[in-house]
Formats: sequence, structure tokens, C-alpha cells
Amino acid sequence: MKGTEKIIAHIRADGDAEAKRIIDAASKQAEEIRAESFKASLSEYEKLMQAGNAECEDILSGSRRIAEMEAKKSVLSVKQEMVASAFDAAREEIVNMPRDKYTQFLARMAADAATVGEEEIILNEADKKELGKDVCKAANELLQAKGVPGALTLSEDTADISGGLIVRFGGIETNCSIDALIRQRRSGLSTEIAAVLFE
Repeated sequence: MKGTEKIIAHIRADGDAEAKRIIDAASKQAEEIRAESFKASLSEYEKLMQAGNAECEDILSGSRRIAEMEAKKSVLSVKQEMVASAFDAAREEIVNMPRDKYTQFLARMAADAATVGEEEIILNEADKKELGKDVCKAANELLQAKGVPGALTLSEDTADISGGLIVRFGGIETNCSIDALIRQRRSGLSTEIAAVLFE
């Protein structure tokens, strides 16, 4: 082999070795970059998954809270309706009790509400026609038994009430209608009634 050919062969061998070294270094660098990129991508993926899971959990938790609140509101609404029905039933039971018992009931209310014994008793139209005189007489007897003048009178007026009565003296009226009595007792009794209904 001539000297020139040896030099060329030597340069070629050195070039090949350098090229291999560069290629190997580039491959190694590319592998490191790929590994770093994969690691970064995996980390980002995990962050996104965690954020997505947290968001889903928040949405589910919010939906659960809303559903629980709606359920509680529905239950409360049903309870309120049932309590109102219980009071309505009580009203109907009082108004429709046997006439002799209802007359005594009205007479006791009139006697209890009277302060001087000379008040007027105001009833609804139906009760006035059917029971007015008997209520007035029974109330006066109750007052006399307590040592109070029994001079209650039946008013010419009628009241727009479902039952019960109004006691009037001058310009002062004491509302003893069934609806007024139920309203007065409702707040105190609602809890007790609910306890009985939903125990």
C-alpha cells in the first residue's frame, strides 16, 4: 500500500471513529432527552389526573350536598303539610263534635273570656241560629257559679269564622275563634305533633 493510501485509510478510520463517537453521543443525548420528556409528561399527566379527580370529587360532593338539601327540604315540606293537616283535622273535629258538647265548649270559652259578665257573644251565622241561645244561657250559668254577674247577651252581629266565638265589650273584642286558638297554640304544639307523627 502506498503512503498516500495509508494516510487516506488512516483519516477514513479516524473519521469513522469520530462519526461513531458523535452518533453514539447524539443517541445517548437523544435517549436522555426522551427519558426526561417521558418523565415530565408522566408527571404532567399525573397532575392533570389528580386535578381531574379532585374536580370530579368536588362536583360529586356538590351534587351530593344539593341532593341531600333537596331531600331535607322535601321531607320538611311533607312534615309541614302533615302537621297542617293535623291542625285542620283538629279544627274539623271541634266544629263537628256532638252539638251538646260543642255548646258546652263554646259556653266555657265565653265564660273564660268574659271579664265583667256583660259582654256580647258573637258566633258565626250557622252556630248563632242553631246554638246561640243555649251557648249564652250555659255561659251565664258558668259565670254565676264563679260569682260573676251572668249577663252575657247574644250579639245581633255574626262573625266570619269557621267555629268558636268572639266576646265583645264596648270596642274591645276577644277572638276565641277556633282558627285563632289554633294559631295561638300552633307554634308550641307543632313540635309535639311532629314528634307524634314521625316517631
